[in-house]
Amino acid sequence: MTTKPTAQQLTHVDAEGSARMVDVSGKPETSRMARARGSIRMSLGALEAIRRHQVAKGDVVSVARVAGIMAAKRTAELIPLCHPLGLDDVQIDVQEDPGLPGLVVEATVRTTARTGVEMEAIVAVSITLVTVYDMAKSVDKGMVIGDISLIQKEGGKSGSYSAS
Repeated sequence: MTTKPTAQQLTHVDAEGSARMVDVSGKPETSRMARARGSIRMSLGALEAIRRHQVAKGDVVSVARVAGIMAAKRTAELIPLCHPLGLDDVQIDVQEDPGLPGLVVEATVRTTARTGVEMEAIVAVSITLVTVYDMAKSVDKGMVIGDISLIQKEGGKSGSYSAS
């Protein structure tokens, strides 16, 4: 049986139980990295249209990559209680996976800060995938976005993490 944590044990709740942003001002700035991954399944026809740049809205992968980078930079505007961070680097890798069929997106985000960039990496992947859907929905409205997860992080108090 799990005991419900008290307000004093929750990092994003004040003594009265109200949501709050965690004060990280006393933490040292350290190098941080997070990598997230996700996928979008689609018809072979849609994958081929993306590969051949035959989607009416244009170059799906290039536009989606830019959208992911922009989203990573605006994560604090999208997710309550996230700290705004100056990002040092955002890389979005988009690979075709004929086995899905579809695309696999991986985002790597780096910063030197007092808090991590896990949410920025996850948001970058999510928005990259949603943008692929938006760009290619005229070809395949049945695309399925999924499997979005943190696969690696480095830095910070909790140290390194790697998904198994």
